[in-house]
Amino acid sequence: MGEFEKHDACSACGWSADLQRRCSYDSSVKLFYGASVRGVWSIGSDFVLKERPADPPTFEVVNTQYLKANTTIPIPDVAKEWTDKNKRHFVLMERVEGENLKSAWPKLSQEAKVRIAEQTAEYLQQLRKFQYGKMANLGDAPIYSGWLFLQGPGTPHGPFASDEEFWQSLSVKLDKLPEKARNAFRKRFPPCAPYTFTHGDLTNVNIMVKDDNLAAIIDWESAGYFPVWWEFTAAGIGLGKEDAEWKGLLRSKMQQFERGREFWKDFHKLCEYPKLDYSGQELMKELLRE
Repeated sequence: MGEFEKHDACSACGWSADLQRRCSYDSSVKLFYGASVRGVWSIGSDFVLKERPADPPTFEVVNTQYLKANTTIPIPDVAKEWTDKNKRHFVLMERVEGENLKSAWPKLSQEAKVRIAEQTAEYLQQLRKFQYGKMANLGDAPIYSGWLFLQGPGTPHGPFASDEEFWQSLSVKLDKLPEKARNAFRKRFPPCAPYTFTHGDLTNVNIMVKDDNLAAIIDWESAGYFPVWWEFTAAGIGLGKEDAEWKGLLRSKMQQFERGREFWKDFHKLCEYPKLDYSGQELMKELLRE
């Protein structure tokens, strides 16, 4: 076929436009999602292939197997999992028919949006029965949550056998806070037990829909036993206008944990100290008066 300039090649597959013109082959293997150092490929019409670094570890397969054995939550099957010699981790999964909620949202009626939120909340209710004496992943592995701890998504935490252990790890982000304010804020720390199995990332790209109904909940790689209020709180972190609309609707159908949500929102503000916005400054004034 001849040589081609490397800078002309697709960064994902190495194929150049010139080579494509010389060949009638149209690949059914396509990259359809990428974020940071990971990507997801469609493999024909039946499978998807997820690629990411092996570190930090992913718990998607063990979580998927556990939930499929113990719940009726619609989750795609895993066909194969492996780590190659370059320390890249791969998971080959069944492809869910339909589309993600982000794509479907503008086309859905309000009635369909409400129904999908109700269906999602009903399935999440099944997770509430899975509780554990520690904050941990399955097998007592550490948990990973960039949003909860605000210390980066690849940072391991725990396992924690008590709320106090959890607070000590969480409060690392508050080490610049005046001691009086930090002690006052500690008193607002809500009880976290029972540590409850939690998805923790119910963004609209992780909700699959078909025919105006929920088809599957995907991306369980960071699920684990978290504070009882974390699922509700995490569903308050909107990543864009439509995702915020979806999560607001979903929260209205979920078990309410407003105290936990308010605590985390205040924690998020205080992590910016001393560069606080107006609401953060007002919060600091309250804490220093207590």
